[in-house]
Amino acid sequence: MRKLVYVTAAAAALMVAQAAHAVTWDMSSAFPETNFHVKNAKKFAEEVSRVTDGEVNITVHSGGALGIKGPEALSSVRDGIVPIAEYSFEQQNGEVPFASLGAMPGLAMGFKETRTLVDTIRPAMEEIFQENNQKLLYVVPWPGQGVYADRPIEQVDDLAGYKIRAANARAVEFFEALGAAPVLLPWAEVVPSLATGVVKGVSTSSSSGVDGKFWEFLSDYTRFDWANPLSVVTVNLDSWNALSEEDQAAITELAAKLEPQFWDVAREEDEGNLAKLRENGMDVSDVSPELAGQIAEQSEKIWDQFAEQAGDRAADAISEYREKVGK
Repeated sequence: MRKLVYVTAAAAALMVAQAAHAVTWDMSSAFPETNFHVKNAKKFAEEVSRVTDGEVNITVHSGGALGIKGPEALSSVRDGIVPIAEYSFEQQNGEVPFASLGAMPGLAMGFKETRTLVDTIRPAMEEIFQENNQKLLYVVPWPGQGVYADRPIEQVDDLAGYKIRAANARAVEFFEALGAAPVLLPWAEVVPSLATGVVKGVSTSSSSGVDGKFWEFLSDYTRFDWANPLSVVTVNLDSWNALSEEDQAAITELAAKLEPQFWDVAREEDEGNLAKLRENGMDVSDVSPELAGQIAEQSEKIWDQFAEQAGDRAADAISEYREKVGK
């Protein structure tokens, strides 16, 4: 009996010590609970707890519940407002101009080209995040960006003066070049802006169209596929460096293992959400050859201008990527 008491006491002491050593991180995401990036983040959090034997626990807060809007995410992680976040890379271009490469119009179209783009720019992304006091854990693309509207978009004239939501500065530049009247809006403001007429259409993915139930406002979705924007998960370096080397290694290995699986989720998400849009009465169509040609022409002008303005790191990345894909 005495031996059992000693063992139980030792086990209890060990549990107390482990609990005292364990950390809990609150992860911010601006996207709604149903979004696949949030589901991926929850899967990652669950696996982090497992591979660290409960030493590191992540609570995912979706829908901007922590009060951090998309464009504020990089600075919030950098400054330790949150220890970890899931967010759109290109929306950080106010802090880091290079981030625009995450959604450069016409540069990487479709998952295959986006995979090549990420492989090309990842070393620079890792440097940029380190410069901003954080570590990149994984990168996952959105499905291709299309246009939701109250009419078919068959030619560039259909966009003339059209008030359309754009998610970032490059999208604004792109739709201005096509003759539209883009309005820069973070995700949290999109549905209210549709409801009140601030915008008449939206440029985003099939996922966001389902998240926002755009069929309640709009009738058509045209698959421009002008970019597959990148979503990232990064962790504050001070929080990261406070972990043991064993936990760091386990989380790094886990992120590398899960990232390809999360890319598969993105592909499946696109296919499933296109079906949901149709089921809810939206007309889904591809761009016409005429419009595709105009998109390509305007896109290349934007690449060249951006390469001149954004510095050597961005210019070199664009040049290397274009050589790889022959654009």
